[in-house]
Amino acid sequence: MKVVLLILAVTSGLWAAIEVLLRVLLGFGNPLIYIADAECGYLLAPNQRVRRLGNRIEINEYSMRTGAIAPIPPPETLRVLLLGDSVANGGWWTHQTNTISEIMTRQLRLQVQNLASDAQLASKVNYSDFEVLNASANSWGPRNQLAYAKRFGVFGAKALVLLLNTDDLFASAPCGEVVGRDRSYPARKPRSATLELLSRYLLPALPARQLTAPRVESPDVVGCNLEAICHIQKIARSANILFLLAVTPKLGEFGDLGPRDWEVKARERLAELVETEKITYIDFLPIFNCAAQIPSLYRDSIHLSPEGNQLVSKTISRQIVALF
Repeated sequence: MKVVLLILAVTSGLWAAIEVLLRVLLGFGNPLIYIADAECGYLLAPNQRVRRLGNRIEINEYSMRTGAIAPIPPPETLRVLLLGDSVANGGWWTHQTNTISEIMTRQLRLQVQNLASDAQLASKVNYSDFEVLNASANSWGPRNQLAYAKRFGVFGAKALVLLLNTDDLFASAPCGEVVGRDRSYPARKPRSATLELLSRYLLPALPARQLTAPRVESPDVVGCNLEAICHIQKIARSANILFLLAVTPKLGEFGDLGPRDWEVKARERLAELVETEKITYIDFLPIFNCAAQIPSLYRDSIHLSPEGNQLVSKTISRQIVALF
């Protein structure tokens, strides 16, 4: 009996130690929570602060990966609204200060300060503070982003930046079925850090067909997403603010094989839209092609490394300042 009790005590102590280590050091047991939404598909639940693998993640009252904000900025603040997907969001692997939006904030301040040596140029940018709001979520496409902009507006921003990845041109319509069913979109906190570790990384994921309800989708998915981009531009125009579209490529679009046929066709259609609608457009495919080490810009096949985030942020910020 004593042996059994001793084994139970050791096992309980070991489990408790593992639980504490997973929570304190790695942030397990406290993932970001999602909520299903009829228009946006899903949103990050508002007012969250978590730390995952040492990276701080803050979600404000508007489901943005941004700190608390005033609904309308003061006159001296240049506010930019960034709409995006996981590339813009940064995910659990990116510390809050290293997200594209936070880097853009610092870059805008730096670039405007650099104008101070030229009085004529400096007088055209009459802002002393800068703010980039990060409205994004994993796997969002243009239709999710359009729904968000319709719901919340532009928050008094002077510029709206839509940051997409090539895959977003093929994004499906907003759907909230993944929330609470896909382990990447939990609807509640897990009972323990250990259980989260087991369910997220050690147990097999559900097949994709079991995660989404059957729904009717247009055969021209690219066309639907291009139309959504047009509507986002119209929201910016109606608010009388600048609109900038930027698209980052996938790592697989480089090298001997290059983009696949359907990616080339989708990009051609996007180029036609940009030309027709006179959209300010940054295509990062040729920009990345000029980089000395393209793989260093990526952390995987889609998401960017700290170096990639820096390049994207600096390029977009420079374009915003030039537009002003």
